[in-house]
Amino acid sequence: MIFDIYQYLSRKHIIMERVTRIVSQRAVVIFSKSTCCMCHTIKTLFYDLGVNPTVHELDEDPRAGKEIEKALVRLGCSPSVPAVFIGGELVGGANEVMTLHLSSSLVPLLKQVGAIWL
Repeated sequence: MIFDIYQYLSRKHIIMERVTRIVSQRAVVIFSKSTCCMCHTIKTLFYDLGVNPTVHELDEDPRAGKEIEKALVRLGCSPSVPAVFIGGELVGGANEVMTLHLSSSLVPLLKQVGAIWL
């Protein structure tokens, strides 16, 4: 039983490290599901702004998708997707991104992290 708990905790730690590594390597990272309409909307917004985000479709990752989704929930993403990271920091989901966009704060943030230049 103790061994099983150790393996479980170790796996959770490895997944969290993977998420941290992924989001630290690119200016904009979106964790998404290919069938999620809000995910599609957020990805479209970034593309329309001229951003080329790194997108991870969790439902297309049979090995780690569900575990990454659980890690995103532990980080505070509710719902788990879309989960948007800008400059390595969790911005949040669709509501938070749209709030930034409507308050004219999203573009300056994207410029600050080098995701767009104009």
